[in-house]
Amino acid sequence: MSAARAAFSADEIDALLRPLGRAKSVLIAVSGGPDSTALLVMAAEWAKRSGTAIAAATVDHGLRPESAAEAEGVAGLCRRLRVPHATLAWRGAKPATRLQERAREARYRLLIAHARAIGADMIATAHHADDQAETVLFRLLRGSGVAGLRGMDLLSERDGVAIARPLIGVSKSELVAFCRARGVAFIDDPSNADPRFARTRLRALIARLAEEGFDAEALDRLARRASETEEALMRLTTLVEERLGASGPVDARALFAEPIVIAERVLARRIAAAGERDESRIGLEKIEALARRLREAVVEGRPLSANVGGALVRLTGKGGLSFGPEPKRRREAGSRP
Repeated sequence: MSAARAAFSADEIDALLRPLGRAKSVLIAVSGGPDSTALLVMAAEWAKRSGTAIAAATVDHGLRPESAAEAEGVAGLCRRLRVPHATLAWRGAKPATRLQERAREARYRLLIAHARAIGADMIATAHHADDQAETVLFRLLRGSGVAGLRGMDLLSERDGVAIARPLIGVSKSELVAFCRARGVAFIDDPSNADPRFARTRLRALIARLAEEGFDAEALDRLARRASETEEALMRLTTLVEERLGASGPVDARALFAEPIVIAERVLARRIAAAGERDESRIGLEKIEALARRLREAVVEGRPLSANVGGALVRLTGKGGLSFGPEPKRRREAGSRP
């Protein structure tokens, strides 16, 4: 899609929003910016043709004096479009650090609670191609692995609720042009230009990198290729796990005969299962460090044990590798009942 294009036919809108058809009812997250406003207008038209129930919600973070009025502006647009709307307020004291990160966590928490309350089984957000580029660059700068470099998925899940990003392949300029062509007003959040926030600095960095050819399109291409590579690695990891066996100790020699990236993924899966943790939150660096230590111990034929991600990993001198829940820490002397 060209950056200046404003017209989207009904067929094109239906194709973009096809992932929403998997849901019985969809909650559209609308902040009032051009991205989510475009998504709301598209979804209202699509819902009439598809018959899928939709509703909208705006999270008022209470961080700016104008936020309540902006939420009411979204509510007014929803009334004109005949889409049910709710304003969800982030109440309580606001954090002094990591504000955007914690605001994002609060936003998802409020949206998920509201989706459940109204019986919506999917939340649609207006993340677009420029957001994807920023996400990939952010993760690249922090040394992410292949899984992180694939960026945001079209469909994912959070706390048991499906999250859809149907506009992930559309540029922001197209969404702005779409709103203007439809005569729909939108807000411009001043925090988007605040250099205190990482996203703002990343946008400026992407603009500079674009001068050398490493633009948003190149970052999106990197995300697509990383996603394709990730899919292949996931399939190969599953095959290796099947050979190693689903239960009981793993033959560490057989595991480390595989490429190290596959061995690390098997370790991450087993540790996450034993420690009852989200695999993505264990930390790639921890898995890499453990894999190196285990591989060296296997070569030297010595035992090793380590606590990682809530799991206890044990390697015997004969190469048996087992995973179990990390033991509860012993209480301090004199604290026992």
